[in-house]
Amino acid sequence: MDDSMLLTVFLQHDQSQHLEQIQAGLDERDWWNGFPPEGCEIVSWVVAMGVGQIVTLRLPARLLNTVNVELERRAWGVFSTQFYPTYDFLPVRERLRRESNERVSR
Repeated sequence: MDDSMLLTVFLQHDQSQHLEQIQAGLDERDWWNGFPPEGCEIVSWVVAMGVGQIVTLRLPARLLNTVNVELERRAWGVFSTQFYPTYDFLPVRERLRRESNERVSR
């Protein structure tokens, strides 16, 4: 049984810090090497201007606590964080579209 899950993390920029301060804080915490922890796959990592960075990870459910600890260790003080368990809706959307088209064409 596949126990993997998707987790979307919002890393909101601390706007009281300028870019050099943010980068220094991330370097001090070894952010770029330590996050995400081993065993996690980066599905997407985007910047939303005015919001911050939005990271979606695929990970075994057993690593959820590890991701949390690494965010506390490495992101806090640089970003504020929000977490959302997520799932890939695209296959569901395609099925629903197909089923809708079948109902409408009857």
